[in-house]
Amino acid sequence: MDKLRAQALQVTKEIMVKFIEIGRISPANFHEFFSKIYDEVLATICRDGPRDEKSAERNGD
Repeated sequence: MDKLRAQALQVTKEIMVKFIEIGRISPANFHEFFSKIYDEVLATICRDGPRDEKSAERNGD
């Protein structure tokens, strides 16, 4: 698994845990949401790409 997919998986797991904690998602409907959230997180990571500190400084971030 490449680095971006591993990061997307970790972020997705954290999001799912939060949603379960607040009651938005349950173990019964987990399968309905996991792949959709993972796909969105991965697409966002890939679209935005990694940012290094120098480019962030140039952009004022």
